[in-house]
Amino acid sequence: MTDQPAPDDADAGSNPASRQPRLPRNVRLLGWTSCLNDVASEMIYPLLPQFLITVLGGNRFTLGIIEGVAESVASLLKLWSGAWSDRAGRRKGFVLFGYGLAAVARPVMSLIGVPWQLFAARIADRTGKGIRTAPRDALIADSTPEQFHGRAFGFHRAMDHGGAAAGPVLATAFLWFCPNELRLLFALTLLPGLAVLLLLVFGLKETPAKAVADAHPSRGRLTMQPFGRDFRLFLAALVLFTLGNSTDAFLLVRASELGVSTTLLPLLWFVFHVAKSGGNLLAGKFVDASGPLRPLRAGWLLYALVYLLFGLAWEAWHVWTLFLVYAGYYALTEPAEKTLVSRLAGDEFKGLAFGWFNCAIGVAALPSSLLFGLIYDRFGALAAFGWGAALAMLALALLGAVRMPDHSSTADSDSTSESNVDFPIDP
Repeated sequence: MTDQPAPDDADAGSNPASRQPRLPRNVRLLGWTSCLNDVASEMIYPLLPQFLITVLGGNRFTLGIIEGVAESVASLLKLWSGAWSDRAGRRKGFVLFGYGLAAVARPVMSLIGVPWQLFAARIADRTGKGIRTAPRDALIADSTPEQFHGRAFGFHRAMDHGGAAAGPVLATAFLWFCPNELRLLFALTLLPGLAVLLLLVFGLKETPAKAVADAHPSRGRLTMQPFGRDFRLFLAALVLFTLGNSTDAFLLVRASELGVSTTLLPLLWFVFHVAKSGGNLLAGKFVDASGPLRPLRAGWLLYALVYLLFGLAWEAWHVWTLFLVYAGYYALTEPAEKTLVSRLAGDEFKGLAFGWFNCAIGVAALPSSLLFGLIYDRFGALAAFGWGAALAMLALALLGAVRMPDHSSTADSDSTSESNVDFPIDP
């Protein structure tokens, strides 16, 4: 039952004040699921442009259409699936179907012969992401006591980044021994996909969401009605911040301009993901100790500084340093943002709240990258990165108006102690 403390094998028999409670089983399992899924995804994602252009006969415009539509579909579905997981009061089915659809769509790419088929496969892959993301985040929150949400989300993001780091390395090793065998590589993504499904089917336990009264007018609807001023202010600040937060592909463009060779770019990307993974593990505990607002503000401020320095950099070694510092922005903000969403949402509408959170980011991401690229082309790197830094500072000012709800005020102080609280066993 959920009121039983989880055993802590590593610290059994030690001083209770020094014990580190284990994360709930659902959180650990979803972390490994995301890791394996990202191994499969990142094995092929960096190769899709080459596959489309050189094998299928497509072009860059086709690539833009495919990725733009696919990500837009995912953003809208995150909102829908979050709301309907609240209505259903259960989330496992959404998570299982979303990961299952992606597990099938990726190896199917090995069989396609024309660009429209790649379009269909990418839509299916991103549809799976859209269906699973908000219910999965809500399930992590449902499975974890509120005072440990930062650590839970930090662990999940760390595992996700770990898989993202491993995937390209495995793909590079495969292509070293089997050059140009892209179709075989795509087919092999079935293996981690099957492992993901086995973990979810036999390991993931349903943690029923808090029931919403049947008469509630917002039940299952895509509405902001259940949320108060602070949640809406946070979303507004997030949209403003995201409008200046372009795709990280522009950072790779900047790295090339400053002298990082094409051969070293995959290594730079690998180091970046490893730093994000380790940083999330550490920052999650900081979020629990201080509350989500402080690390989120620090992360956005760090982002503004790093973006400005990317525009001012003039040596290749600057890039390596800045990428490591930029990983700190991800570490501070990723567990903090999701913890803040969970606390501002309350118990009854977590799925809908995570849906709005992910949708807001997705909707703002496309124009942000288009605008950033336009400024970069016409006015140069300093103007583009300065634009991103300026919007981050404006968003930070708006975030200053967000306040934690009364029931979480104690969790947003330094008084929370991890040492004397145990996680419950998943039902």
